[in-house]
Amino acid sequence: MANVNDITKDDWLRSSFPEWGTYLNEEIAKTKVQPGTFTMWWTGCMGLWLKTEHDTNLCIDLWFGNGKRTQKKTEYEKGHQMRNMSGGLLIQPNLRIQPVVIDPFCDIAIPDLDAVLSTHYHGDHIDINFMAALLKHGKPDIPFIGPAKVVEKWVLWGVPKDRCIIVKPGDTLKIKDITLYVEDAFDRTCLVTQDAYKDLRGKLIDFNQDMDCKAVNYVIKTPGGTLYHAGDSHYSIRFAKHGKDYPIDVAVGAYGENPPGISDKLTSVDILRMAEALNTKVVIPLHYDIWSNMMADTREILVLYEMRKYRLQYQFSPFIWEVGGSFTWPDDKDKREYHHRRGFEDSFSEDPNVPYKSIL
Repeated sequence: MANVNDITKDDWLRSSFPEWGTYLNEEIAKTKVQPGTFTMWWTGCMGLWLKTEHDTNLCIDLWFGNGKRTQKKTEYEKGHQMRNMSGGLLIQPNLRIQPVVIDPFCDIAIPDLDAVLSTHYHGDHIDINFMAALLKHGKPDIPFIGPAKVVEKWVLWGVPKDRCIIVKPGDTLKIKDITLYVEDAFDRTCLVTQDAYKDLRGKLIDFNQDMDCKAVNYVIKTPGGTLYHAGDSHYSIRFAKHGKDYPIDVAVGAYGENPPGISDKLTSVDILRMAEALNTKVVIPLHYDIWSNMMADTREILVLYEMRKYRLQYQFSPFIWEVGGSFTWPDDKDKREYHHRRGFEDSFSEDPNVPYKSIL
């Protein structure tokens, strides 16, 4: 039996973090995806793990880090995207809200990954710890796929360059039974992200070239259906082009409550507009879960959807997820909200051990 005099901070961290331990790793590994479907799990922020009927596993934007952990630093350095965007100096109080639900160093599920994708190079969409774990016990030939600035950062971390694949809009890749289409991103926060400070005011920049090397969106075609991952894209009328170019079943987008002076996330109306433009069948808001200062109420999407769906003849429906939960297309297409397994489905498998029946 443990004794309080022997417990250290390291003991506490090892026993309590990651908060879900290997629970979700085990679920992903044992899940058998049925023909004509695909299953995915939300790991927080824009992170998704996707699995096909032929046991192809890929992940997008998995991240295991944190936000603010101290109040000692009060101002952004010059050139930070939030300072560039808003002209504000004070650092945002973005504390991480959701737990870490996957153990990247676990030898369950992680070794099954067939590809790692990133939409862009912001710190909550790529993770050095994850890359270290994959290089230790992932498949020796697993590709790391992302735009040029993502690969640049991976290589600086020590990821072998020959394991990385730089992609740009217009590229197509095959990953076992998955066809990956790389498309334009509309992440204007990424556009104003700088590696070194330059005064951009009044300057002309090549928006297309700059965006293409910084951020992309992905269309992921599986034997059971097609997923559209919008990364941190803001609303763009070109979502409609993507909706005409691909038959999209499920789309995910970065939803959040933008503080005054900031335009960093899709609003509730933007989520609905994106879904309509993409001609998707299901739209799922993500990212609103993670930051304490940008949390948004998903009921706003549901209310607006009910207000607009008949007048605008919406052909899609929203789905409100929970971090760590699964979604299977098309089995879950008519669900509106997720709930984790409630348990106790085997109640009365034996006679309850109570003094008399009417005690409860």
